[in-house]
Amino acid sequence: MRGPIVLSAGGSGGHLFPAQALAGELARRGHGIVVMTDARFANYATSFPGSRIETVPSAPLNSLLAPFKIAAGILLALGKLLRLRPSAVIGFGGYPSVPVMLAAVIARLPTAIIEQNAVVGRANRLVMNHVRRVAAAFPIARFAPKDKSKIVLTGNPLRPGVIALWGAAYNTPSADEALHLLVFGGSQGARALSEIVPAAVTRLPDALKFRLSIVQQCRPEDIERVRAVYAQAGIRAELKPFFHDMPQRIAEAQLVIGRSGAGTVSELMAIGRPAILVPLPHALDDNQTPNAEILSRAGAGWTVAQRDLTADGLAQMLTEIFAAPGDLGVRAARAHALATQGAAEKLADMVEQLSATPERSAA
Repeated sequence: MRGPIVLSAGGSGGHLFPAQALAGELARRGHGIVVMTDARFANYATSFPGSRIETVPSAPLNSLLAPFKIAAGILLALGKLLRLRPSAVIGFGGYPSVPVMLAAVIARLPTAIIEQNAVVGRANRLVMNHVRRVAAAFPIARFAPKDKSKIVLTGNPLRPGVIALWGAAYNTPSADEALHLLVFGGSQGARALSEIVPAAVTRLPDALKFRLSIVQQCRPEDIERVRAVYAQAGIRAELKPFFHDMPQRIAEAQLVIGRSGAGTVSELMAIGRPAILVPLPHALDDNQTPNAEILSRAGAGWTVAQRDLTADGLAQMLTEIFAAPGDLGVRAARAHALATQGAAEKLADMVEQLSATPERSAA
């Protein structure tokens, strides 16, 4: 039998969820899986049933210790890879993937990276010209590899909870029903949204304000303050630091307000929901803005820079949006039309083709 397939991913949901999806598909096809990353990821072992977890030291690329930890990680990863003899090594970006992918290139193993964003991340940029394939969730807007023929547009592999709600029917708001608004800003919430969204909805006309039913993800330290604002305004709101059923919450929403990480945008497309997207202003290389613009250019949502997001401006925007409920349904359909179906299967096909290729230098 050929060796296992090594997946190297960072610890955030943007890297974790696609890795989970690909691991599940490859396991269904009978492949052994090894997840290789830094020590933080060991906590996620239960998310990869039947997979082997190997840790390799690394550090954020802007850290003073990065050169030393990455060098140590390359040496350790090289030893592990030579013992495992994997049939392919696949990187999902994030700094923990850097030493593993560089070691795989040195060992001349079949390699590929998966880029979830429209802008190639810094970790992937370090290795993209040396791996054999670059799987892209979206068309690459910036920092493409020199050899563009190695790019394979696959879409972003999605967690099972999202796939189960693929193209879920959209409930167009009617005049006598609640308006379901979902607000979230990544796995840790977003302070800016916790400040501006409550202030904006309290400025809405009473007839609109009292129809709102809000689900909002907040940082733990913000919850009581946000809850008090909504309670004083008589607005129904469910607040939590984290929602384990976020795909279901997206499906129930008639409008979403959130950041525009690759995972968020891909899930909005898959389920089909309109959104006001506020790209993270301090993201490296501003990689969230091009993601948001994929939806806004298609008329599936709106992109608002955080510097332009004010309570008064958002209140006016929400008033205009909810005044045209039919337009929301149209935007929901446009969002879903952008989704790429079968991304995990396409990626698994690419990995199997890659692993069947005779070993040669990828440089």
